[in-house]
Amino acid sequence: MESRVLGSTGRSVSVIGLGTWQFGGDWGDVSEQTALDVLHAGVDSGVTLLDTADVYGDGRSEQIIGRFLREIGAEAAAKLTVITKMGRRAQPHVAEAYTYENFKAWTDRSRANLGFDTLPLVQLHCPPTAVYSRDSVYDALDRLVAEKAIAAYGVSVETAAEALTALEHPGVASIQIIANILRRKPVETVFPRAQAQGVGIIVRVPLASGLLTGKITRTTVFAPTDHRNYNRHGESFDVGETFSGVPFEDGVAAGAEMVRIAADLPGSPTPAQVALRWVVDQPGVTTVIPGASRPEQAQANAAAADLAPLSQETLTELAGLYTTYAEPFVADRW
Repeated sequence: MESRVLGSTGRSVSVIGLGTWQFGGDWGDVSEQTALDVLHAGVDSGVTLLDTADVYGDGRSEQIIGRFLREIGAEAAAKLTVITKMGRRAQPHVAEAYTYENFKAWTDRSRANLGFDTLPLVQLHCPPTAVYSRDSVYDALDRLVAEKAIAAYGVSVETAAEALTALEHPGVASIQIIANILRRKPVETVFPRAQAQGVGIIVRVPLASGLLTGKITRTTVFAPTDHRNYNRHGESFDVGETFSGVPFEDGVAAGAEMVRIAADLPGSPTPAQVALRWVVDQPGVTTVIPGASRPEQAQANAAAADLAPLSQETLTELAGLYTTYAEPFVADRW
């Protein structure tokens, strides 16, 4: 699989990585063995970047990845880049909680879960907006780097404006942000600036929580523990994390159009593969981190890296999905 350098970390990572929020339970139940099978399938398919967070299942996702790394052995594990996130463990989740003392406790816990002396990259996990402009926050992160608790740090953001604020701080190695065919603002505002500064871009929610696979219909039922059920209107966290903030019925209609568009392309790619290829082709993107709850999903996602760049005709059709189904709802909010 093609690899790109992840910002100032200097680490080469696969253009398609693997997100592991689903191992924490917020996408329905995924057994530990299934999670391990997904990890093996992804890595065997060329994935070298794994993204997790300390709050995914209260550490369960990190612990499963730690077990996986032990299973494959030190030599194979050294070829992978595991990145995690911190900050959402704060109760209450307020800007004042983003201190060196808390950072140290949270990173120590993640180091133990994953089995690392030094975490390769830690990202602030969608903190309150005020955090991004506090010099004391970056001073604390720099201290963790100096102490070798972490090798580098980045930020995971909700909005383009938050990303641009973070990019004013030279220590930031990466920006993680939602971008997909239905969420295009970062492509125009964040990606060019990050690319010019040599900051890595990690794209999450590339399939709009499954809408862009074309497999979700108006009658699809989600498990009670699936955020696509309990956070559809932002009841538990930012609604932009669920279906990318696009109203459900509009997103389902866009997914149906994705099926038609993919069917007309050579090689019979899936709609999901088309959506992932679109992200990979955006200038400035380092890697995209779709989740997978089954091994075959991880394999299919990785195969999107083998697709040829999308034609201008296809790009024009995909742009039409954004203007028709998403732009009025998302353009001004994120």
